Amino acid sequence: MTEKDELLKTLNARRGFLRFTARNLTDEQARMATTPSVLTIGGLVKHVTGVERRWMLFAVGGAEAMEADPIDWVGQFTMTESETLDGLLAEYEQVAAQTNELVGTLDLDAGHPLPEKPWHEKGASWTNRQVLLHLIGETSHHSGHADIIREAIDGQKTMG
Repeated sequence: MTEKDELLKTLNARRGFLRFTARNLTDEQARMATTPSVLTIGGLVKHVTGVERRWMLFAVGGAEAMEADPIDWVGQFTMTESETLDGLLAEYEQVAAQTNELVGTLDLDAGHPLPEKPWHEKGASWTNRQVLLHLIGETSHHSGHADIIREAIDGQKTMG
């Protein structure tokens, strides 16, 4: 198994945890914020979809390409009344498939300077390997949030 295969296997597993957490929820349940934050399962699916899409733009075109996809800093975490969980999950699947295909073409050692943001070290660059590791971490992080929210909705847990 190649390094790319291992990275995708890990990312796909983390995506699977998030999708599993969202299983059998109604749209109303997917919009429920069960913790003091505004996070919802639908909103988290929407967020990780956008994050993955933007980081893959970065992988092929750098910060300029990534930032050409505008971010709604508040709305990216909100599942609106016009959105459905099935629709958000379908978009997530589409982005995941595009990422999986793109990774096959990427040089993991190639990289770009990071966008200038307060949370990035000034002048830092990331390789495509670092981008994939970041996506694994981001997906895992928010999958954990989703698991806590789901447990508060109906007692279901992703693991255990």
